[in-house]
Amino acid sequence: MVALPFLDLPPLATAAGTVRLPGSKSISNRLLLLAGLASGITQVHDLLDSDDTRVMLEALAALGCGLEQGPRITHVRGLGGRLATREARLFLGNAGTAMRPLTAALALLTARQGGRFELEGVARMHERPIGDLVDALRGLGCRVDDLGQPGFPPLAVSGPQALDLSRPIRVRGDVSSQFLTALLLALPLASDAGEITVEVDGELISKPYVEITLALLARFGITVAREGWQRFTIPAGSAYRSPGAVFVEGDASSASYFVALGAIAATDGVVRIEGVGHDSIQGDIRFIDAARSMGADIRTEANAIEVRRGAWPLRAITLDCNHIPDAAMTLAVMALYADGPCTLTHIASWRVKETDRLAAMATELRKLGATVDEGPDWLRVTPPATWKSASIHTYDDHRMAMCGSLAAFGGVPVRIEDPKCVGKTFPGYFEALFSLATARREDVPVIAIDGPTASGKGTLAAAVAERLGYGLLDSGSLYRVTALVALREGLLEQDPLPEAEIAARAATLPLSFEPGRVRLAGEDVTDALRAETVGLAASQVSALPAVRRALHELQLSFRRAPGLVADGRDMGTVVFPDAALKVYLTASAAQRAERRHKQLISKGISANIDSLRADLEARDLRDSTRAVAPLKPAEDAKRLDNSALTIDQSVDCVLGWWEQQRMT
Repeated sequence: MVALPFLDLPPLATAAGTVRLPGSKSISNRLLLLAGLASGITQVHDLLDSDDTRVMLEALAALGCGLEQGPRITHVRGLGGRLATREARLFLGNAGTAMRPLTAALALLTARQGGRFELEGVARMHERPIGDLVDALRGLGCRVDDLGQPGFPPLAVSGPQALDLSRPIRVRGDVSSQFLTALLLALPLASDAGEITVEVDGELISKPYVEITLALLARFGITVAREGWQRFTIPAGSAYRSPGAVFVEGDASSASYFVALGAIAATDGVVRIEGVGHDSIQGDIRFIDAARSMGADIRTEANAIEVRRGAWPLRAITLDCNHIPDAAMTLAVMALYADGPCTLTHIASWRVKETDRLAAMATELRKLGATVDEGPDWLRVTPPATWKSASIHTYDDHRMAMCGSLAAFGGVPVRIEDPKCVGKTFPGYFEALFSLATARREDVPVIAIDGPTASGKGTLAAAVAERLGYGLLDSGSLYRVTALVALREGLLEQDPLPEAEIAARAATLPLSFEPGRVRLAGEDVTDALRAETVGLAASQVSALPAVRRALHELQLSFRRAPGLVADGRDMGTVVFPDAALKVYLTASAAQRAERRHKQLISKGISANIDSLRADLEARDLRDSTRAVAPLKPAEDAKRLDNSALTIDQSVDCVLGWWEQQRMT
């Protein structure tokens, strides 16, 4: 089973805490290519683990680079400017930071050394222009063949070909700075014949990304001279030399979402962002200036940023965003919380990114109730008079998904379609968001799954939680975990039992649940909870009123964004009587006995199916007739008899009910 193609966010209220940023995509892929072209072995520390870096790593491996990946360090044995293989087909996904520089580098290498390479990507990559870079390469004498629509990937580069580097190479700068970056990264491979000059036609956009390129080239021994932003000169005889070890900064573009989070919602604490700060070489660090102008209270360190809400509502701004092209998308969502219309200009590059971001942002903000005016290179956002709940289409664009999540602070639930697209740059984005953002408890949706022993409610609950991206509560394990802790600390050896101490432990159990597993402060205690001594101790602690109260509060504390699936007795009747969906799961005693029998036999435990059935029937009778909280369906529960259903069919049934409930 796979996760559903959406993530539902409840209305979010406040935010506080610390987030550690993943590595910068722009720096990661530049460093990987430079390390791959250089001589020697380069240690790349804190490399971003994302879709874009994975396709670059796969391409380098296909080209013959030696790669050794560890948890924090990736070792790259470079090619030293010499092709190790002369033919390959490279799939580069939707990674412009891989497609464009690899096209340039391989065009030059094949022109000088021979070979043929095809470069392709996903359908959207084949819609992203590369013609200006291709024209510049063809002007040098490189052979670049269109394998599809002219001016767009897929492409093939081949050689050998005679190159003419005597004249300045001209490239447009007003479509994408990646064309210039690709040339600057590739041309040192051909500088043995003399210095090489690149001249930019038109105004260069996204200058900060070119600054990153120049800074990283210098780390690998290439000092590029420049005259303003129009002329760049690579010295004759330039050669890539590995610096030995390089470090990837946290991603400044990703930092923008958490800066915005603090500006919008850090009312009772601070949002601290680690991994990037005022020493950053990334242009998007200047997003903090824009956020300050909107009223955010921001303090920076060399490698960290702290943000609190300042002015509220945020102040409306008009801003030329050429210096922060990617992070400016976050300003468009911050504009929803402003005291008037905000205008963002000089953002034409949005149209040639993972999607036409200008059109996409205008469309999605209107769904939320904003008035949005859109021009060729500008966007004006007037905040909603009345917020509307919306399903945000993400266009397979990671930044649309992350920006869209910030709309959940408008007091309405928001659905993010295709949330997994954040894997392009920040696979753990939503986990990071939910570690900081809080919602009013009553706004967090709950699915309660109850039922008799061996009905399969634990398996069903885990599967539903996984599909929805919700938290999981296995309430049936709580008394056993409390007992395990009490046993380990010797509390059950005291007479009388120290009820207050045991209750205090129960109230703060550091528990987390995974399908079929229970973790206590990170330790897997699943097997330990099955011990007979723990079962007997659980009976002791469950009789203590203070413990029962503490565990009730603990269960309530699991109600956190984005939602909760709660499995166990009394979930829909006692603990979460306001659950949005209540499911009472059952199966015939014969079917449950058969399932339990198979489970025990698979673990090497002998069992008699008739005895199991008799035990289950007796337990059903006790549970349904007990004086306190007898086992019975909530009045508004959906009854599901899964006697003849597979787990997938049961999950689909529950999710169908859930979708119906969410649409009403």
